[in-house]
Amino acid sequence: MNRLVKKAQKGDDKAFLKLFLKYEQDIYRMAYVYVKNKEDALDIVQEVAYRSFKKIHTLQKPEFFKTWLIKIAISCAIDCLRKNKNVVQLKPDYEGYIASNVEDIPLSLFLHQLLDELNEDEKSIVILKFYEGYSFKEIADMLNIPLGTSKSILYRSLDKLRIQAKGAGIYE
Repeated sequence: MNRLVKKAQKGDDKAFLKLFLKYEQDIYRMAYVYVKNKEDALDIVQEVAYRSFKKIHTLQKPEFFKTWLIKIAISCAIDCLRKNKNVVQLKPDYEGYIASNVEDIPLSLFLHQLLDELNEDEKSIVILKFYEGYSFKEIADMLNIPLGTSKSILYRSLDKLRIQAKGAGIYE
């Protein structure tokens, strides 16, 4: 893997494409969680491909290639949200994100609505921790924040989610 990254950094287009394709689904999932529609998520994947291709030479540690891509994806998703802030969604399209093996779809939709109540930093940390499985250290590095800050934001976010879930009668 590191060898492919080093090749890509030296200008090998095929090596970059091979690397990017390996993580394309992860990037799409991360983007979709933010923007909640297929078209914008696909646009973000394209933007991540473009930005990462242009800036691959800035990646200092090849072993963090995936983390670097996810960080770019989050940045692109937040940019997209800011750009589309005044656009009103008439019907959110969650079906594409929900796995087919989810048995309690109303609960799953409710959890996504709860996540939408969080601010961008809180949402990023919750998604990275629980959906993507990153450690606090990896999250702190990815978001360029201190380790303690990533923990406190996560716990504050979980408290917010817990209070909202109690208010809706989902959590006791």
